[in-house]
Amino acid sequence: MRAPLSFLHLLRLALRQLRREARAGELRVLFVALLIAVAASSAIGHFTERLNGAMLLRAGEFLGADLVLRGSSPAQPDQLDAGRRLGLQEAATVEFSSVIASEQALQLASVKAVDARYPLRGQLRSAAHPFAAEQPGGHPAPGEAWAESRLLTALDLKVGDVVEVGRQRLRLSRVLTYEPDRAGDFYSLTPRLLINLADLDATGVVQPGSRVAYRTLWRGEAAQLAAYRQALDGRLAAHQRLQDARDGSRQIGGALQRAERYLGLASLAAVLLAGVAVALSASRFASRRYDLAALLRCLGLARRQALALFALQVLLLGLAASLAGVLLGSLAQLALFHLLGGLLPAEIPPTGWRPALLGVAVGMVAMAGFALPPLAALGRVAPLRVLRRDLQPVPLSSLAAYASALLALGLLMWWLSLDLWLTLALLGGGLLACLLLGGLWLLALRGLRRLLANAGLAWRLGLGQLLRHPLAAAGQSLAFGLILLAMALVLLLRSELLDDWQRQLPADAANHFALNILPDEREAFAARLAALSARRAPLYPVAPGRLVSINGEPVRQHVSKESRGERAVQRDLSLTWSHELAADNRLLAGQWWDTLPAGHGPAVSIEAKLAESLGVGVGDRLGFDIGGQALEARVASLRSVDWDSFQPNFYMVFEPSSMAGIAVTYLTSFHLPASRERELVELARAFPAVTLLQVDALLAQLRSILAQVSLAVEFVLLFVLAAGLAVLLAGLQSTLDERTRQGALLRALGAERRLLQRARLGEFAVLGAASGLLAALGCELVSALLYRLVFDMPWQLHPQLLLLPPLGAALVAGAGLLGTRRVLSASPLAVLRES
Repeated sequence: MRAPLSFLHLLRLALRQLRREARAGELRVLFVALLIAVAASSAIGHFTERLNGAMLLRAGEFLGADLVLRGSSPAQPDQLDAGRRLGLQEAATVEFSSVIASEQALQLASVKAVDARYPLRGQLRSAAHPFAAEQPGGHPAPGEAWAESRLLTALDLKVGDVVEVGRQRLRLSRVLTYEPDRAGDFYSLTPRLLINLADLDATGVVQPGSRVAYRTLWRGEAAQLAAYRQALDGRLAAHQRLQDARDGSRQIGGALQRAERYLGLASLAAVLLAGVAVALSASRFASRRYDLAALLRCLGLARRQALALFALQVLLLGLAASLAGVLLGSLAQLALFHLLGGLLPAEIPPTGWRPALLGVAVGMVAMAGFALPPLAALGRVAPLRVLRRDLQPVPLSSLAAYASALLALGLLMWWLSLDLWLTLALLGGGLLACLLLGGLWLLALRGLRRLLANAGLAWRLGLGQLLRHPLAAAGQSLAFGLILLAMALVLLLRSELLDDWQRQLPADAANHFALNILPDEREAFAARLAALSARRAPLYPVAPGRLVSINGEPVRQHVSKESRGERAVQRDLSLTWSHELAADNRLLAGQWWDTLPAGHGPAVSIEAKLAESLGVGVGDRLGFDIGGQALEARVASLRSVDWDSFQPNFYMVFEPSSMAGIAVTYLTSFHLPASRERELVELARAFPAVTLLQVDALLAQLRSILAQVSLAVEFVLLFVLAAGLAVLLAGLQSTLDERTRQGALLRALGAERRLLQRARLGEFAVLGAASGLLAALGCELVSALLYRLVFDMPWQLHPQLLLLPPLGAALVAGAGLLGTRRVLSASPLAVLRES
């Protein structure tokens, strides 16, 4: 008995066979399918990582930094040392309220002390005098202060005058017009005074127990910031929290999250399709090597060695395809950034090794999960097959093969997206659609058999191929249906997500907020605003108040650290009342005021996610401190709020009679074209106490993110299309041998080429139409899950998906005729001899 071959001998034999069989069609399809999967995942990984980094840098301008450590006391020395050791750039600010004194009057203001490095992202802007042209850059020098124009108006001051902040006298040197990290602070009701941090101690205002917000700003690379987060994990005090661009602006954070989820979905669709192509190609690869496996067994190769030989071939092929795919993906994303350089942010951070390593991992896991189960049969081929070609290997358990493939696919999808709901919705929805629609297709094939009784010869020949192997036909139909489903789903979500964003960001979206409108000026301001802007929101009453108790117990007993509820109870909330439910709010539980019973007492409606973090439901009692006045109200309803609408929205909305006697100011939002800025100046002069806050920069940032996502989507669609074509080619290649033998037999019996061509056209057209119908139904099912679980969007039927059956018929028929040309060109004698 011969000694078993060593691993090196098996490796050399696998390489020789791989080189000899490099021209085999199934190897080419297998290589191309894996190449597309790896190229798609690595290119999308590179692209999204860099694009997301660029969007975060732009969004970081609204924090003044990449990461902010904020708290009610200064950062600890070890927290500062951790950032410095990592090489992060650092800045500091201190915010507090103080009465500003001049010789004429007193005014409560929000004072912000900054150091020379502030801000780390974006720029301050200021003017030489009120309503003058603003200039970017700079900061107050020691002994100086910059004030908003409304503070100058309130104190009857001008640039060059002196104000007192505590015990320190400061000269007003410029008018503050813009702070990058104040863009989302819509509800600040006191004017701003900006001073140098070096003057803070001299003011004597900040004492132990003072209400002060300390912010340590950090700027650096993503890896440094991640390391800093990890260094501070578990070391934050109860009053401290870390904040990045996603937390700093709800609109920016929502846009970034949607962009990441959509690009993740598109990349998962490409990898899913390429995985199906790998599975189909590997199945044909295994079936065409049964004879070789039997011969090797006769020559003394053990079962395990035969299996190891073919597994090495596949793994070597997978490694080559993975490395080539990583290179192709890197070149593709570099080419895209070069072509779109004028449309993307000027500062695009470099990418790391993670997308490349992830791409190789995708290739090897896909090959192991999809290709090794069919190859397991090669180790079970009987040596007697050399004499009896009809002997088939003992099959591996179908359940084990399918379970391993699904497990590999699930792991890949989760690894690529790191989003459990996205993975479950896409994989679970796709699996459910395959099971339901595959069963329907098998039933339809049974009914098709009766219809063929009176059909012509071409139809009987073509559709007879489907009826002879109904399971294989159902598998092919599902594979082709997956192509159309994935591409239709990506296109559908692209259209509806972008349309949804466009509806939230129309050309006339509110770009100004008016705050601190006094009650006695309300009517006059509303009339002036009506003449100024056709698109404006109602005037909402606002009173700052703090949530202090839930059902009679202190509120801090009901919240967890870092939750939305914790952040809500650490500050005053903007409270309002309203007779009507806002148009962009939706009632989720409870009832609105008009259905409450008589004598219900004070009632409040609370935003649903805040209610969840507070552990509050309908019927609970909430206690508030509103300017020293205690108020307890019962929760009447829970609402969902569209925070991206650029309209005034509130966590708490009271029934109007509940806040009777409470002093309020009013706020609203409106749209004003840039060409009418002069009228805005006149409005500010007519109502000097009103704060006019521009959010054009935030709107521009969101529109920029929207445009960048649109470009990324077009890029990703190319990979989805390539993956779909790979599945189509793999599906045709998997049945090519049988079709060639059948065609040769029919031609030997006298069938004309035209008859065979019509038969193939009918077969592929029916297969494509069925695939299109399955794709349309499956797309509706998967999109309903995605809309509900992932994108939080309303779902509705999509009649345009009815175009998929004729599109599928045309696509599969055309590709089928091209992919099976060998059926008509091969010599019948040569084919029958090989058989």
